[in-house]
Amino acid sequence: MRVETPFPPFEPEEAARSGGTRLRDIPLKAIFPNLITLLAICSGLTAIRFAVESRLELAVGAIVLAAFLDGIDGRVARFLKSTSRFGAQMDSLADFVNFGVAPAMLLYFTLLDQVHSFGWIAALIFAICACLRLARFNVMLEMPDRPKWQRNFFIGVPAPAGALTSLAPVYAMLLGSAEPGEAFAVFSVFYVLVIGLLMVSSLPTFSGKEMGRRIPRSLVLPLLIIVVAGVAALLSYPWQMLLVCVLVYLGSLPLGYRSWQAHRAAEKAGARDHPESEVEEQSGPPPEPTS
Repeated sequence: MRVETPFPPFEPEEAARSGGTRLRDIPLKAIFPNLITLLAICSGLTAIRFAVESRLELAVGAIVLAAFLDGIDGRVARFLKSTSRFGAQMDSLADFVNFGVAPAMLLYFTLLDQVHSFGWIAALIFAICACLRLARFNVMLEMPDRPKWQRNFFIGVPAPAGALTSLAPVYAMLLGSAEPGEAFAVFSVFYVLVIGLLMVSSLPTFSGKEMGRRIPRSLVLPLLIIVVAGVAALLSYPWQMLLVCVLVYLGSLPLGYRSWQAHRAAEKAGARDHPESEVEEQSGPPPEPTS
């Protein structure tokens, strides 16, 4: 006799079946990527708790951990060949919590509350921009394929990068380079608004997803040394390294735009040289690569 459980069956790809057909067991590899996503959500929510308790170092560390988990869950799913629409939807919800709500709350409880309602409005706008950016990302996934070179670009600043970049005032404060006064809070309001608007903008930014898939043998050992040195520096000098990463990323935005324009110009030149292979251009911005 089969015992019915109070929980619905886990079917990430199709609706629950009716009737007496026995469902197959779910392999562990199909659950593992979703577990990573849930751990990322836990990390983002814990960052909010640490922010409320004024434990800023732990709050920032929890958001950084959420960004790391967000970066590997999709890759783990593709490696295990266990991608699903269920996981994609849960990943999008996790991104809103981890990179929209958690940074906004951390910024508000740390700095933006000093300017009262203006700080709260800035936090709301940042969270809403993250939500709109993720909604646009999901819509673009359903659009037709685009040229291969466009896979190396995002449209707008991605949510994880926007979250970590928006926390630059907190890094400076933890480093002792800025006094948490009202003037610095006003600057932080405008800075957070700019980062939020960059997330919903049409600015092409590097995604890096098509870079480094294969590495020359001569560069393997230097790359390993650089990665180890970078992790050691991040653990030893976290706020300095995070500030440097923010400055490098902001400096890369104009380079990403110039690279996009160069690819577009080359594509148009190729279409003029070979009009029989010209493809009708899309009216809106190109779709982004899957995460």
